[in-house]
Amino acid sequence: MGVEIERKYLVLTDIFIKNLEGELYEQGYLNSDKKRVVRVRLSAEGAFITIKGLPKGLIRPEYEYEIPEDDARFLLDNICEQPIIVKTRYKLQFDKHIWEVDKFHGENDGLVVAEIELERIDETFQKPEWVGEEVSNDWRYFNSNLLINPFRKWDQNK
Repeated sequence: MGVEIERKYLVLTDIFIKNLEGELYEQGYLNSDKKRVVRVRLSAEGAFITIKGLPKGLIRPEYEYEIPEDDARFLLDNICEQPIIVKTRYKLQFDKHIWEVDKFHGENDGLVVAEIELERIDETFQKPEWVGEEVSNDWRYFNSNLLINPFRKWDQNK
C-alpha cells in the first residue's frame, strides 16, 4: 500500500526563495471529500492523478499514477472542481531532507507553506530557521480545502 508521511509548516518569511527558480503547479480535485481525495496535478515534471485516503495522524494512504498531459489539462479545465489550485513549488535541500515550499497564487495568494515527507513517523529532522508553526493536522491548510475555503477569505485577525 502507498503511504504518505508528511509534516506541514507555515513559512515565517519567503525572502530565501526570492532568487530561486520554482516550478508552477496546477492542481484540481475530482473529489475533495476528506475521506477520499482524488487530485489531478500538472507541472513541468509531468501529469499525475493521486488518490489519498483519510489521514490517521500524520499518515495517510496515497496512490499516484502518471497520466498523459493532455488528459490532465482536460480534467483540470473541464471536470475538476473549480477554481483549481495554482502555486509555485520550490525544492530545497536542508540537512538530510528535501523541503518543498509552496507559494500559492490566486485566491490563496499570501499563503506560503513548507512540507517535508518522511520515511517513518518517528524520523527526526532539522527545521530551517524560516519554518514556523506546524499545521500538519489543521484541515484549513490541506490543498483540497483551500479551493473550498481559500486563504484570502480567512479572518486574518484570529
